[in-house]
Amino acid sequence: MDIPGARSVTLVDGASGLAIAAAGPHGIVDEHEDAAGTTEVVRAALGCTALSGSRDNDEISEIVVCRPSGFHLLHLVDGDFDGRLFMHVVFDGDTGNLGMARYQLRSALDELTGGQR
Repeated sequence: MDIPGARSVTLVDGASGLAIAAAGPHGIVDEHEDAAGTTEVVRAALGCTALSGSRDNDEISEIVVCRPSGFHLLHLVDGDFDGRLFMHVVFDGDTGNLGMARYQLRSALDELTGGQR
């Protein structure tokens, strides 16, 4: 929540779609609805060959959803999707900066995971 523009954050278990932890106001939906909905977005992206396939065998590590008043970062944390955690952070468009948010979120997750994103 120290990243400029961050409004709310949810740590999600991608296998079950359940919220593990949350901070900040969740407004329209609570953290459990947030977790269930964003899990479907992550599953759809990972299941789409056009998005998840590449010649270099790169994996999806982030999904960015933009809206007129801000943006959402869905950052996948570790391993294959059956056990994968991901972080959903909602940012305000007026005070958030997408590039800086991505950089700072990756740094924070590296600290939490010991560099094992």
